[in-house]
Amino acid sequence: MANPRLRGWRKWAKKDWAIAAVGFTIILFALTLLFDSRNPTSSSSSTFNLPSNHLIPLTLLHRAKATGAFCLDGSLPGYHFQKGFGSGSNNWLLHIEGGGWCNSIETCEIRKRTALGSSKYMDPLIPFDGILSHQSSQNPDFYNWNIVKMRYCDGASLAGHPESEFKNGTKLFFRGQLIWEAIMSELLSLGLSKAKQALLTGCSAGGLATLIHCDDFRAHLPKDATVKCLADAGFFLDEPDILGNRTMSNFYHDVVQLQGVAKSLHKNCITEMEPSKCIFPQQIIKNIRTPLFIVNPAYDFWQIQHVLVPAGSDPDGYWRRCRLSIQKCDSTQIENLQVPCLKQ
Repeated sequence: MANPRLRGWRKWAKKDWAIAAVGFTIILFALTLLFDSRNPTSSSSSTFNLPSNHLIPLTLLHRAKATGAFCLDGSLPGYHFQKGFGSGSNNWLLHIEGGGWCNSIETCEIRKRTALGSSKYMDPLIPFDGILSHQSSQNPDFYNWNIVKMRYCDGASLAGHPESEFKNGTKLFFRGQLIWEAIMSELLSLGLSKAKQALLTGCSAGGLATLIHCDDFRAHLPKDATVKCLADAGFFLDEPDILGNRTMSNFYHDVVQLQGVAKSLHKNCITEMEPSKCIFPQQIIKNIRTPLFIVNPAYDFWQIQHVLVPAGSDPDGYWRRCRLSIQKCDSTQIENLQVPCLKQ
């Protein structure tokens, strides 16, 4: 059965945009120094803005049938795409949606009845906000780029493999790696193969997917292209909780075992240690060769609540106020929370 402390993880997608907005503000200046998508001498089309209420349609990946790239429930994966214009016509920004993981048959069965496991429940039209916006006032550095939001429907950060699927009639499809490859193939045919500048980004579980696939993304693009990756709120800690339990480590172990994620992780790592250790960002980044940005809040409230101080590790309620609001932590609690961060 699924650990009750982890059931709330599938609700994380609702918080993705708030975190992404904070992360975008922090890194905007740094990215501006490295990307120049705006040409002051370009034509007036570079200042064109789409209506603020413009909605981007969902595109289902019909060609995925041939490769077997399916969401958890067997439906087709999808993405939202807004074509770039002006000086951004040859630049691309790909954002991988977040939304936690499923670590058991039970949690994956629940997940496949949501938009995080099936395209049947995905919104057919969505707005592009923050770093995806086509409003220059909101997104001055990327507003006229080709922008893609990759929908997340496999429950393993786009890294699951069909070899791990159950052969006993359980209808769950572990095809995350195939979804990544299928969407990349389609985008390359739409112009990504000629990109001049490209940024792969994602939030939460999408941030982890960004780390896993960063170098592969680079490998598909022209050698003279400027390519970078940005993991937003995706640096999950491999640390014990306040009782010494390795809650996050055990959870990731189950995800890796269930969906065969090891095949998507770096070979250098999995030959040296337990594969589930290699899904933690502190190990992944050791082998990434593509320029990388990592954005995480100093006090990640999600990790405080689910990794460092899960409810089950605080039976007496000493941490109740602190885990819900960092402003309500006393000096001793703050010191305890800082230790894992300082070790990274």
